[in-house]
Amino acid sequence: MAGRRSTKTVTRDGGSGGAAGVDPQQLWLNTGRSGKGRRPAFSREAITAAAVALADSEGIEAVTMRRVAAQVGAGVMSLYSYAPDKETLLELMVDHVSGELPATGAPTGDWRADVKAVAHLQRDLMLRHPWLPAALSTRRGLGPHTLAFLERALAALRPTGLDGAARLEAFAQLTAFVAGHVAHEIAQAAVARSPDRAAAEARYLAAVAADGHHPELAEVLSAPARPVSPEATFTRFLNRLIDGLGSD
Repeated sequence: MAGRRSTKTVTRDGGSGGAAGVDPQQLWLNTGRSGKGRRPAFSREAITAAAVALADSEGIEAVTMRRVAAQVGAGVMSLYSYAPDKETLLELMVDHVSGELPATGAPTGDWRADVKAVAHLQRDLMLRHPWLPAALSTRRGLGPHTLAFLERALAALRPTGLDGAARLEAFAQLTAFVAGHVAHEIAQAAVARSPDRAAAEARYLAAVAADGHHPELAEVLSAPARPVSPEATFTRFLNRLIDGLGSD
């Protein structure tokens, strides 16, 4: 976590220097206009959608208030009335894409299948928006779309017999697993797109396994390789995680 600071400043690129973070009530509940003054030329939804599109195409590092303003044809300073800093914008972006998650799903009668469905929906969303796993590691808020999906997940977990706090904990653990796995998938895909890099890593591991100091690694690398696909690997680890929920 970032070190604590006594004041909050807004930088020109939309960065936040504050420690208090985003006030969720102010962000999500106090959204009405006073009715005074000229109607704004842009909406918070349009600005958020522009930021998401920029992150999808160029990565989260590309998202600055200046770049987003250029995307919507606005002046940088005019955006601060919608999102006073990049931290707030990130909260808006995460909840915006969470609106792609179906908030309802008919229970199958098999809670494990229902929880797996929740995890697969999260994985699909994060693969569509590769910046999302990293964003989830720093955000704290729960916007309306996120809350709607949380309701579905908690309902799926109810038949486990876990109490309320444990169900929240289980959902947080599930989300963290999905985010970590997707981040790994994205990194591995980048390696696969670079044959020279992949070959160099393979040569390195072979040399390490042959040095006599890593017998466990040598044994693992000498074992017959199993067919590997990102989907199969995700499902295998997800099954282990969900089986653990049932044994609590």
